[in-house]
Amino acid sequence: MSRGGEAEALAAGALDWMMVSADSVDRSLYSGGAGVVLALLEAQHHFRDDRYGDAALRAATVLTDAIDDEADASLYFGLTGVAVALRAVHRRLGDEGAGRAADRALGLVRARFDKDSGRWGEMFELLFGNAGIALGALHAGDRDLTVLAATPYLDAADPTPGGVNWAVRPSPARSHHIAHGTLGIVYALAAVGGDDFLAVARAGAADVVSRNEAGPDGFLVPHSDPPHRPELIERYSYGWCNGPTGDAHVFRLLRSVTGDPSWAALGDRCWHTVTRSGLPQRLRPGFWDNNGRCCGTAGVLALACDRHVEQAEPLDLAGVLVDDLISRATVDADGARWSNYEHGETPSALEPQAGWAMGNAGIIRELLRYARIETGGDPTYAVPWPDHPPAEQGR
Repeated sequence: MSRGGEAEALAAGALDWMMVSADSVDRSLYSGGAGVVLALLEAQHHFRDDRYGDAALRAATVLTDAIDDEADASLYFGLTGVAVALRAVHRRLGDEGAGRAADRALGLVRARFDKDSGRWGEMFELLFGNAGIALGALHAGDRDLTVLAATPYLDAADPTPGGVNWAVRPSPARSHHIAHGTLGIVYALAAVGGDDFLAVARAGAADVVSRNEAGPDGFLVPHSDPPHRPELIERYSYGWCNGPTGDAHVFRLLRSVTGDPSWAALGDRCWHTVTRSGLPQRLRPGFWDNNGRCCGTAGVLALACDRHVEQAEPLDLAGVLVDDLISRATVDADGARWSNYEHGETPSALEPQAGWAMGNAGIIRELLRYARIETGGDPTYAVPWPDHPPAEQGR
């Protein structure tokens, strides 16, 4: 069997386990039902199997029934992420009820906006705050909510020697990357578009670029300054959330929006650093302990496939990453799943998860896409992710 065939078969097993094991109490895009719905839609698209579409419809009903009980408004942990999943069910499967439910969820998000603070809560970034809500609303087709969420960043930007950044949390630390920091805000502002938003996005990106510590060929920026919770958080990471893998997606979007090739060069420098970091080898405890999409191997696989589509990058590293996912999967009669590791805990092996960030849902999407790419098939996703720019062939 080819590597792509192995990836596809493993994804099918992961779907079997995920559909039984998904926690209906967690409805979030990050680790719960909303992320599972998007993985099921990918499977329905890839396998042309209505079993997965039917499962997505059932999961969408659970999400719909819980809308009024969801207190969080954010993209990754609240109603905006639920709306993204429901809108995807509406668009992919033609379910009008899911579409109405998405509108209702976004209406609740809008109603919870605090005009005095210009935000929804203490966090002011992509996972929990305005940037993610702007992206989710844009993805779900609510332009007015998109602009409402993005506009406060224009006045809240603080000048720095390199450009601007934002206070994204109550503590003093300023974070720099996509999940909780400057580049996540930059991504949202660039996606919204328009001269004002794009000008501030450029300034935010310039601040992060000025912090590069990897020299002219690479790109590696610390997690935060001053270091945020240094006893728990590594100073340097390489994945999507707080490392050059996620940084590269921001630069890909800026290249697409502005047409300026210098952003593509920064993306190349990110890739230079990622490919020389040693991942997916687990070089030391805590270096590379996650298989998932947020901060692990599947997230790097997504970028490797993007670079193959856009720049004809060989699939060599993508193949290594797929092999690593294959080797680390637990496969039995219940299906396939992955355990991540927390080296500071005993036992270190964590319970397998079903969701997008650390579990099956995020890995499934990337394995299926790789399987299509390896055989010359469609390199796109059935449902684009709000903070992952579509790959533009031959860019």
